[in-house]
Amino acid sequence: MPTLPVLILNSGSSSIKFSLYEAGAGERRKLYEGAVDGIGTDQGKFWIKDADGKKLVDQSPALPSRSVAFKLVADVLNSGDFLRPRAIGHRMVCAAPTLQNNLRVTPELIEEMERYKDLAPLHTPIGAYIMREALELFPGVPNFACSDSYFHRTMPQVATHMPIPSEYADMGVRRVGFHGISYESIVCQLQPDVPERLIVAHLGNGASISAIRNGRCIDTSMGLTPTGGIISGTRTGDVDPGLLLFILRKIAEAASSSKEAADQLEAVVNKRAGLLGVSGLSNDMRVLRAAVVAGNEKARLAVDKFTWMIVKSIGSYFAELGGLDMLVFTGGIGENDTATREEICAGLGALGIVLDPARNHARGMAVISAEDSPVTVRVIPPAEDLIIVNHVVRMLSEESGSLADLEQAESHVGELEAVAVTGCEIR
Repeated sequence: MPTLPVLILNSGSSSIKFSLYEAGAGERRKLYEGAVDGIGTDQGKFWIKDADGKKLVDQSPALPSRSVAFKLVADVLNSGDFLRPRAIGHRMVCAAPTLQNNLRVTPELIEEMERYKDLAPLHTPIGAYIMREALELFPGVPNFACSDSYFHRTMPQVATHMPIPSEYADMGVRRVGFHGISYESIVCQLQPDVPERLIVAHLGNGASISAIRNGRCIDTSMGLTPTGGIISGTRTGDVDPGLLLFILRKIAEAASSSKEAADQLEAVVNKRAGLLGVSGLSNDMRVLRAAVVAGNEKARLAVDKFTWMIVKSIGSYFAELGGLDMLVFTGGIGENDTATREEICAGLGALGIVLDPARNHARGMAVISAEDSPVTVRVIPPAEDLIIVNHVVRMLSEESGSLADLEQAESHVGELEAVAVTGCEIR
């Protein structure tokens, strides 16, 4: 049968990462992946490699702006040298109460994202920009936004409702959670043996933890915004609200306007805090670990703070779940930092977690708990792109308008419905 080429876009502050998948009946195959790095410099990198790792594009262009960088990607993918995408999926990190589902990208959706950009200022403006550019540079190709909060929609009201006056709750202000695509990918990879009581720790520059019962989220550490929860690379995580008022008043003494004061407070809690703020050195765990070995006490405190908050969160979720069958580490730190995993598990011995030191040094997907550990501990890399592909194909199959946008749509309707992989989706 004909296959559906799906482009996945994920843009950061100085890079645009992308991958192209071929979606066939019951299977997904990555064809290419690539990135443009160094946006805003004259020493950028643009590369594409195939599924075997062979470099197909390897350039060092000047990348003065995100617009130049993304046009470079679009021009290559539209050139005929590569399979042109017939659908595009985007990770949508947006706390807008109206945008928690996976949706077709329209100008109206982008405008709604931009209305709430201040709730996820490190992600939403960039994501909205890339969506708008994709609509223009890939004309006629349907775009879909996959919400990073969609997985958390199963949380009960007691977990989502915030202790705030009703006028704010009535605006839709509530805990929504993030990293949902990562969590969904872990549940997908554990099928058909998803444990009843599961905790997943997504640990990277952004870090969060989720409690999952029978494949459905019941609680997660991040709140209305990615700033909440456990300490991250440059974010505070949960802090005393009175502290924010204290900092805001100090800032307001010299600020020329309330907007300037709010912007400075946002920079403090999202860009200057977390591991960077505590250590005064870096938000990179690799740098901090090296500094700890060298005797840097602030780096030691930052690392200890990180693991301490994670242990506390996992302990609370243990109580919420009524026990624990499996703990999964994922994300850049969760997958690669053996010391962080060891320190976290050492703090969880009372919960029945016993780590195997030799297994803990394994690379990639692995069981790292001891044979006699009552709780299984695993390392599983996330498969976020694959989850986005699955959602894109499903949405295409459900929207006759989207299918009509595709070549030979009538002959593809049944095939696309067969392609939609619902086994990895918790409905």
